[in-house]
Amino acid sequence: MGRFVEGANSNQATLLPEWTVEHVFGTLKHWMGSTHFQTRGLGHVGAEMSLHVLAYNLKRVIRILGVAKTMRAMKLAGT
Repeated sequence: MGRFVEGANSNQATLLPEWTVEHVFGTLKHWMGSTHFQTRGLGHVGAEMSLHVLAYNLKRVIRILGVAKTMRAMKLAGT
């Protein structure tokens, strides 16, 4: 469940979680609409997750650079 560490006061103990969930994976899980994959089989699930990650990264790039700069960068990368 977790581990105890001593707080600022030696009479206090705090329970720290053993793991943390990264923001990216929580966001991707939310985009998918549930905790389950739509496909079956390790290869298919891997492909589905790769598509979610690609969509997430493209959305971030567009937010950072804007549509015009992103399209220009994609055209330059294709040549």
